[in-house]
Amino acid sequence: MANSMGINYGQIADNLPSPEDVVPIVKSIGATKVKLYDADPKVLKAFANTGVEFIVGLGNEYLDKMRDPAKAQAWVKQNVQSHLPVTKITCIFVGNEVLTFNDTSLSNSLLPAMQSVHTALVNLGLDKQVTVTTAHSLSILETSYPPSSGAFREDLVDCLSETLSFHQKTGSPFLINAYPFFAYKGNPKQVLLDFVLFQPNQGVIDPATNLHYDNMLYAQIDAVYNALASLGYKKLPVHISETGWPSKGDEDEVGATADNAKKYNGNLIKLMSKKTGTPMRPNSDLNIYVFALFNENMKPGPTSERNYGLFKPDGTPAYSLGISSTSNVAGSNTTTGGSNGKPLSPIPTPPSTPTSSSTGYLSISPATVSFLVKFQNVG
Repeated sequence: MANSMGINYGQIADNLPSPEDVVPIVKSIGATKVKLYDADPKVLKAFANTGVEFIVGLGNEYLDKMRDPAKAQAWVKQNVQSHLPVTKITCIFVGNEVLTFNDTSLSNSLLPAMQSVHTALVNLGLDKQVTVTTAHSLSILETSYPPSSGAFREDLVDCLSETLSFHQKTGSPFLINAYPFFAYKGNPKQVLLDFVLFQPNQGVIDPATNLHYDNMLYAQIDAVYNALASLGYKKLPVHISETGWPSKGDEDEVGATADNAKKYNGNLIKLMSKKTGTPMRPNSDLNIYVFALFNENMKPGPTSERNYGLFKPDGTPAYSLGISSTSNVAGSNTTTGGSNGKPLSPIPTPPSTPTSSSTGYLSISPATVSFLVKFQNVG
């Protein structure tokens, strides 16, 4: 097991500290991996010789352009090769939650763009140290409970199968963004808060596997593993590229409090430090990236959007995580389950179209969750 903490470093704000000042903040929480939504040269230079691993992003607005191998190679030379080896860039994610936009021009460009970027890495002799992937919303799943029944949406299977073949051939990970917060916010009277916050609870049993789940994140991860296995990709590594909990929200954003954010992220980080996997894959590394490093004051949407940060822009904690600053842990996962060990039934939520910002960095939306959990009232 090699769990290590990852953090999403978003920059949709006008009041963030300089990248040089961010380095000690990242180290203070024990994070060894950072995910950027672009390839900001100031950030990549600031983290030179720190040993921190980077995933850099190519926003959705680049997909069509990256289909051109020459343009892809120029981008890789300027934004990746120029920073190696002093800054440890290990992965490029091309597009964010593309398949849930219901935009055929975007989805049709996704795999060709990934292939062009990978070809550029091959041409530059970098393909052994830098992989190419894309990040998906959890709403690409048709079924997620029980975890053993995890399956992808039928309308996405053909597109996903081609992308999964690319992952297998190139050795790149499958990225999923998962937010138990939305399951709770959507149905707070029926979703057990302790179950989504990694607090002590009786959990639930998957009737098909007899595996016990005591938190929503792990159940969702195992649902993804099962969906991949159903298409013949049982060994593909899964990384949770985003997960987190807002410390503040609007009146209708039930559960968006500093106390809940502290429990979600603090408990998750403690759980990652135990170096255990999910019930179905107890020996697999959990690569999880917490969302996010800072509160971002220019993000559009509800108040929660601007309050996912572990830190305020002045570098002070948004709330106490209750962990040692030397913890070396990982980011985030999701699961589904109910009280009294009883099976839960999923309530599908209609897909909504995510909104994209000027950086191609998606606004978090309910589309990042494919289901709500309905607890059966027993006893």
